[in-house]
This record gives sequence, C-alpha cells and structure tokens, in this order.
Amino acid sequence: MTDCLFCKIAAHEIPAKLLHEDERVVAFADINPVAPVHALIIPRRHIATIDDVLESDESDMGHLFRVASLVASSLGLGEGGYRTVMNCGADAGQSVFHVHLHVLGGKPLGWPPFPK
Repeated sequence: MTDCLFCKIAAHEIPAKLLHEDERVVAFADINPVAPVHALIIPRRHIATIDDVLESDESDMGHLFRVASLVASSLGLGEGGYRTVMNCGADAGQSVFHVHLHVLGGKPLGWPPFPK
C-alpha cells in the first residue's frame, strides 16, 4: 500500500523512534501518546484491520504480542504492568488503517478505559 503511513514507517521512508524491528514487525513510539509510555507494533505486511487478518497471518499476529512483551520490558513496564489495545474500525478509534497493537503504561491505567 503506497499511501499507508505505517507502511512508510516500516520501509524507513518516514522517520520514527524505532523500539524494535525484525523481519516480521516494527515497533515505534507513538507521536501522540496517551500515556507516559505509548508504543505501536505493526506487522510489516499491510493488513488494514483485524477483520482482514488471514489464517496465514496468525503467526505474525501472535508475534505482535511477543514483541509487545519485549518492548514493554525494554521500556521498564514489566514490573508495574501495561495494557495492550487493538482497535478495529473507525467507530472503535482506529485512525490508521494498518493493524497495530498499542502498548500503554508508565502510570496506573483505570478501568473501564473510556469512562462516560
């Protein structure tokens, strides 16, 4: 996808503060953090939403969560804990249509996450 912001970050066409990178995923700091620590983890392959995940993507989707643990630990969140969030669609808050896993922490996070 040539106009996808996250594809361009993964291809190093747009700069980002990279936190982890391997052949399957890229993790980087969110430019609009909603917590003291806010990272995003994306698959390198463009997948627009969770609804577009194929059976052949299952291993990479699981890898996102493994990398979330590594990134959280490297950012000092292992002991206090952290939250992972994935939005699917505009009504859920997805603003970039490339699957991404948020890793949030660095302060106590309330529940429910979006009080009325």
